[in-house]
Amino acid sequence: MYRFLLTRQWVILTLVALLLIPTMIWLGFWQLHRHDHRQKLNAVITASLAAKPVPVESLTSVGGAVAHDDIYRRVTAEGHFDTAHELVVRRRTNSDDQVGYHVLTPFVLADGRMLLVNRGWIPSPASQTAFPKIPAPARGQITVTGRLMQDETTAASGIKNVAGLPDRQIMLINSAQVGALLRDSGDSAARSVLGGYVELVSPAPEGGSPRLLPSPKEDTSWIGVGDINLPYAIQWWLFAACVPVGWLVLARREVRDQRRKDGTDTPVTAAESETAAV
Repeated sequence: MYRFLLTRQWVILTLVALLLIPTMIWLGFWQLHRHDHRQKLNAVITASLAAKPVPVESLTSVGGAVAHDDIYRRVTAEGHFDTAHELVVRRRTNSDDQVGYHVLTPFVLADGRMLLVNRGWIPSPASQTAFPKIPAPARGQITVTGRLMQDETTAASGIKNVAGLPDRQIMLINSAQVGALLRDSGDSAARSVLGGYVELVSPAPEGGSPRLLPSPKEDTSWIGVGDINLPYAIQWWLFAACVPVGWLVLARREVRDQRRKDGTDTPVTAAESETAAV
């Protein structure tokens, strides 16, 4: 009766089911891991945004890396903007999903070290090769406040670091790469670039351009606002549970069909029922 399980069709179906079950279980744990990572990141962001601003030199150094627990930490720096060596970061979107540039301006500290400051977003000009017109920042010696960020990498961001871009245009904000680019252009201050970069918070630009980058919104709910990873994990595990159930349903249907073909499961007619009753 169960010889059909040895047919080519059922062997393939069984192997596919056996492969799907562990795969879906693994996908569920992968989504759960992403959910846990998001929750831990939210905790770091909450703590960083709630902390008082500190001098940027206390959390990063020349050639150093920004610690994970310090991302989005508010920092201050005293110095002046160097607009002569300003760069733009391509293919960045604003809160309305419009594609444009981020403005990356070197900020030279009083001791000569350089801090990379992301001054915000501007729309893309008609020409993608010409350097766009950018509103100037505050001049002279000033104090800036911003959120400290880690260097961007392709592995972490998914952004490919395209070569051969137009002059003063980049894809990733990476202090080591930007420092090398500025040194090649003759910027002497780029010999000492602090690791990471800062998203500008204040002073606000005149006229609202470049548009300051918004502060991250913290997740406080159980699942997390916009956090779909936990529901996806549960979904994958439900799918994994449905696979053997579906296999059993199909197998029972096949057994029933086989019995009907063999005449061992023929439905009883009304006349036969009356005869049996007499």
